[in-house]
Amino acid sequence: MALSSFTPSVTGMSAQAHALETVSTNFANMRTVGYKPNETMFNTLLGSTPNFNNTVDELSSSRVNINGVSYYDRTLVNKQGTITATGNSYDVAINGENAFFEVKDSGGNIYYTRAGDFTTLTQNGRTYLVTGNGYKVQGFPASGNGFGSTPTDIEIVYQEKIPSVPTTKAEVVANVPADGVDSSAYSITVYGPNNDGRTMNMVFSKVEGKVNTWEINFNIEDGTVTGGPVEAVFNADGTLLSPKNIDVSVAWDDGSSNNVNIDIANMTQYAGGTGITKVDQDGAPSGNFVKSYIDENGVVKASYSNGNELVYGKLALVGFESADNLIPVNNTLFEASNDTGASHYVNGPDKNIANLLQPQAVESSAVNVESEFAKMIVVQRAYSLNTQSFTANNEMLQTLSLIHISEP
Repeated sequence: MALSSFTPSVTGMSAQAHALETVSTNFANMRTVGYKPNETMFNTLLGSTPNFNNTVDELSSSRVNINGVSYYDRTLVNKQGTITATGNSYDVAINGENAFFEVKDSGGNIYYTRAGDFTTLTQNGRTYLVTGNGYKVQGFPASGNGFGSTPTDIEIVYQEKIPSVPTTKAEVVANVPADGVDSSAYSITVYGPNNDGRTMNMVFSKVEGKVNTWEINFNIEDGTVTGGPVEAVFNADGTLLSPKNIDVSVAWDDGSSNNVNIDIANMTQYAGGTGITKVDQDGAPSGNFVKSYIDENGVVKASYSNGNELVYGKLALVGFESADNLIPVNNTLFEASNDTGASHYVNGPDKNIANLLQPQAVESSAVNVESEFAKMIVVQRAYSLNTQSFTANNEMLQTLSLIHISEP
């Protein structure tokens, strides 16, 4: 029984030593991206036999065999870390609780993390978006103008150069001089399947013997335009009567072709100059690869010199009914269990949450240095008190032993 008096101080020293280890681990990871700190919690070890006072009602006042203290750790999974800008194209930070990136290891096991310092890894000629430890980031694959519904490995597949976008529509807003000229020309840049734009001239020529009537013809560099001539008729007030649109076909010298619908509905016939106010079309030149990156909605894409973009996929962010019960693998990586409850995608293929993600930034470690320093002081003091208690118990036991030895 005498030895049991050491139990509280021994368990106390063990618990405080573990608490100090926890604090030290948090300090060591104060700059680890996405790190969630641990916190050591304590439980009193109580006996099971009540001690009754000699009172009429025999109320229990204590327990006879208090056995000291036990401990366990909990991870502050939902503690938000500071968002720090990095400028790196593949970095992305989560700003909010209960949202985690979904990642997969080489064995196909799924984990969750807040560490968004992603990079790329090439395996067997294919390049993937991965975490710092090589786990493949999961996302909804690009499909048509949207995304698929089942997450998979995000693969980075970009073309060094994308072809031009052929012109299919054009609009010209300009004035045809009512007097002083017999013809006026208007230039439109038209893109073909295999070129970066050529100048197509739309030429208005007065029709003899007809009032407010012009013949429209077309010509283009490196090709032939069919669909003309077309007669354009203006009203007496200078607005266009007909036609509002003209359909032409361009046959390029390289054998390719494209059809173009030209909107001239807002052209006028007033006295004065040509007064060109707008020439627009929907084509685009070819583009060279500029960079790939992750945007504010978690969409992984590539941008090109012509302003076009190529989308690879969209990051899959997962939330849980009870995220605090996620099991930490290494405090930046977690796995689900029955205690986490059902999971759901926070940002589905067709769903975006404003300000949830911050691109070109990471969530820094959630360790609060001041708080951890205060804990360290308390833990050190508690450990010291337990050692003093142990020493006192040891001295008392030695005195008791000497008394027994000295008795006749």
